[in-house]
Amino acid sequence: MNRFARLIWVMVLLLSAVGLNAQKKLDKKILLTVGNEQVTVKELTDVYKKNNVNNEMIDKKSFVEYVNLYTNFRLKVLEAEQLKMDTSKVFQKELNGYREQLAKPYFTDDKVNEDLLSEAYNRKLQDIRASHILIKVNKDASPADTLVAFNKIAALRARIMKGEDFGNVAAEASDDPSARDREAVPNQSPFRPGNKGDLGYFSVFDMVYPFENGAFNTAVGEVSNIIRTDFGYHIIKVTEKSEAVGIIEVAHIYVALNPESDSATLAEKKDKINNISKKITEGMTFEEAVRQFSEDRGSASREGKLSKFTSSRIVPEFVEVVKKMQVGQVSAPVQTMYGFHIIKLINVEKTGTFEQEKDKLKERLAKDIRSKKSEEAVINKIKKEAKFKEKRENLNLFIATLDSTLTEGTYNATSPRASKNTLFTLGNNVYTDGQFASYISKNQTKQEKISPVMYANNLYNGFVNESCLAYEDAMLETKYPEFASLMQEYRDGILLFDLTDQKVWSKAVKDTTGLEAFYQKNKSNYVWAERAEATVFTVTKPEDVARVQAILSSMDDITAITEKFSADSIHSVRIQSGKFEKGDNNYVDMTNWKPGLSGELNSSVDKNIIFVKTKAILSPMEKALNEAKGIITSDYQTYLEKQWIEELRLKYPVTINQEILEKVKSKY
Repeated sequence: MNRFARLIWVMVLLLSAVGLNAQKKLDKKILLTVGNEQVTVKELTDVYKKNNVNNEMIDKKSFVEYVNLYTNFRLKVLEAEQLKMDTSKVFQKELNGYREQLAKPYFTDDKVNEDLLSEAYNRKLQDIRASHILIKVNKDASPADTLVAFNKIAALRARIMKGEDFGNVAAEASDDPSARDREAVPNQSPFRPGNKGDLGYFSVFDMVYPFENGAFNTAVGEVSNIIRTDFGYHIIKVTEKSEAVGIIEVAHIYVALNPESDSATLAEKKDKINNISKKITEGMTFEEAVRQFSEDRGSASREGKLSKFTSSRIVPEFVEVVKKMQVGQVSAPVQTMYGFHIIKLINVEKTGTFEQEKDKLKERLAKDIRSKKSEEAVINKIKKEAKFKEKRENLNLFIATLDSTLTEGTYNATSPRASKNTLFTLGNNVYTDGQFASYISKNQTKQEKISPVMYANNLYNGFVNESCLAYEDAMLETKYPEFASLMQEYRDGILLFDLTDQKVWSKAVKDTTGLEAFYQKNKSNYVWAERAEATVFTVTKPEDVARVQAILSSMDDITAITEKFSADSIHSVRIQSGKFEKGDNNYVDMTNWKPGLSGELNSSVDKNIIFVKTKAILSPMEKALNEAKGIITSDYQTYLEKQWIEELRLKYPVTINQEILEKVKSKY
């Protein structure tokens, strides 16, 4: 770069800096004063640009026009504030409702949510078949009880890893009762064979999230590490992972078999289902076979159709067969714990694309425990930014004062020693054991199988999380200027709406005396142009045209004409009567605008024939109030608002710095 180029470059930078500095100075200038409120150049130009420059508007206002509009807006808000409308409970409730909605995006972690959504979709593409062993332990169990359960599941896993059969160990030791045979209870439940831990097929959202993670993160044929859920400890053996079958619709022919049946009965039932299958192979329709032979009388009346299901909602034997079938195909006999089936695949709805599925997945995520991951990420971020510091020794001292009243749900915040010992800090905020005591009083519930210490720690975690979210919520306006600006807009907007409704909109509707007086003073503004009092007859059948024309030529009274049409069985005529200004009705406009019957008029969109019978041509006249009440009410509202603005300008002086205005308006 030569010397001259460098000089030019330096001058450009200097001029840019000077211009930027000058703009900053101008932005701070007071452009407008409304009552005691001062409005800077930046405040007004920001709002102007948002509404008139950045957005496409049908009717953009000049900057000077907008200053006037904004002045009127500020006058109304100022009046609402003077009337203390912003302190009413109704106003506060409405504003808080909007704030709660507007704040939600600040309490979600977009990255976590995107990852969860992607994970859920990818899992929805798969079906898993797995077995499990469960050792129950309450989620709030004491450390000692938890350790006992953990050691038990660890010992079972060790046996399996040394070669014992997973199913046999599940039947022997799992706390899931479905793993073992369940004997019949007379008059209550039949015998049920155990599943040896086999859960059948499932996919995303079918299991609690930690269990789902364990299954999807374990390879086929492998046994998972120990997994903790709210139910206890699990180990999982994955036996199959395959493409998700989606939503399945089948019909079946059913032959019932009691699980306790002897070999002779089993052979008899097997012969029956095989004979039915043979008849279908030889030409009998599946539907006829259903009607004649199926023992599922509920589905038999629907040609054997069952309700649609996913892989997790049906016995695994069904899924195994359906996975290999084509739509319309009929299976060979299939045995399940309920008996024998012949299946016909009617339809399969496969998982859609990510774009097709994402909205439904978002709904499921919002209701699922995994949505807490986003909140956890936000809370961790708040703790980091607010330099969260904890004094665990003070917490332990406080918890030591608690007794069984806590787990009984009768703890009284005033019962322990009065204290203001710090438990933790967020920014400059200090949170004490006294505050925690109050939190306990409000949130405690009666507990079973959990110690006061464990329950107190659980409540403490809730107290910390709630405090973090409340801390961040209180900081939103400070941390995020765009949020503060939006909240100000909503606040002012609600005040403006409520007061304008009182002073203008509702008043114009309710003030019938004032509306009548306004109409009488201005009724010359509401005038009918020349009108034709006429009736339009539309004939939809060509064969009726001559008869309709003859009747219209010989009769004038519309009621009599209608009765004549009915008597002569003419049902192809549509009738529209009214008073029409030019432009109101295309066919009336096509007449000579004189009393009498028109000739045949052709429709421009179909084969209908139209006649117009004009009774009279009405001279221009003033409209009655009820004939133009809508437009008159609107004009009355405009009049009321104008009067109101004049009153406000007298009550709250308005000053515009014309010198500053001239500088600003040239930019727009």
